[in-house]
Amino acid sequence: MVDFARGAPTKGSLDVTWNHGTPGRRGSGEPKIQVHYYDEHTVILRQSKSVNYEAPFLYLLFGNDRALLLDTGATADPERFPLREKVDRLVSIWLAKHPREGYELVVAHTHGHGDHVAADGQFAGRADTTVVAKDVDAVRLFFGFGDGWPERSVSFDLGGRVLEVLGSPGHHRAAITVYDPWTAILLTGDTVYPGRLYVSDRAAFVATMNRMVAFAGTRPVTHVLGCHVEMTGHPGRDFPLGATYQPGERALQMTPAQLTSVRDAAAAVSGQRGVYRFDDFIIYNEPGRSDQLKLLVSGLAYRLRAGRS
Repeated sequence: MVDFARGAPTKGSLDVTWNHGTPGRRGSGEPKIQVHYYDEHTVILRQSKSVNYEAPFLYLLFGNDRALLLDTGATADPERFPLREKVDRLVSIWLAKHPREGYELVVAHTHGHGDHVAADGQFAGRADTTVVAKDVDAVRLFFGFGDGWPERSVSFDLGGRVLEVLGSPGHHRAAITVYDPWTAILLTGDTVYPGRLYVSDRAAFVATMNRMVAFAGTRPVTHVLGCHVEMTGHPGRDFPLGATYQPGERALQMTPAQLTSVRDAAAAVSGQRGVYRFDDFIIYNEPGRSDQLKLLVSGLAYRLRAGRS
């Protein structure tokens, strides 16, 4: 049995250069899924931009009784995106070092948007596996929020590795945030990450950020990790929508101070819809049609230029 309490939080590594695509047409020499071990029991995966421009990050956390896969990426086709094969291999490697029978896998989601749930079907029929549906009622029921959604946090035990799960609506009705005491990492999905923060419900988003900052203030937090990188290395500047090549992208990890910055920025702009740029993120605050059109047009212009290269 692995002791996930003694010595926590463990010291892991984010000394990694994430694959960020190649110039020119789609289709590169990048692996379809990049794998990085934060530590022996914590794996971060990134879908290649050559497979889908969203290039989401996925998280695989091992406990003594079960593993949690958080999100399944943006592509359903196992030929183009062999997530099940990769996860099975990672589980086999872990079990070779920590043998046990009947080891379970839970497939859940930071939220239900298509670029986070597309490969759910790859896990259909997998033994000892539960795939949590993406709707808010299923999420509330599975994690045991009851009538406390989204105000209360709940525990989810992987077998000695007891996660804390927070309801986080505002970007998506069924969004959750996961805190892992073993690593002291706060996994924030698309609610907080270095990129375009799309707010569908301003009041819910501000309330979520208030709860998240208050929660983080009572626990050690080593890193705040979301599911995308869209910001360049220049403050306030993002890559175009649909970019399949992101040279010089900023780091994935954010800090508790930046979490507070998102909270403060969201509160400051909560009274008005629109697009608001900050150094480490951009808030799309219930954007109007003109805001969405500008984003789409800039992305289309980028893709046309890239297609001619």
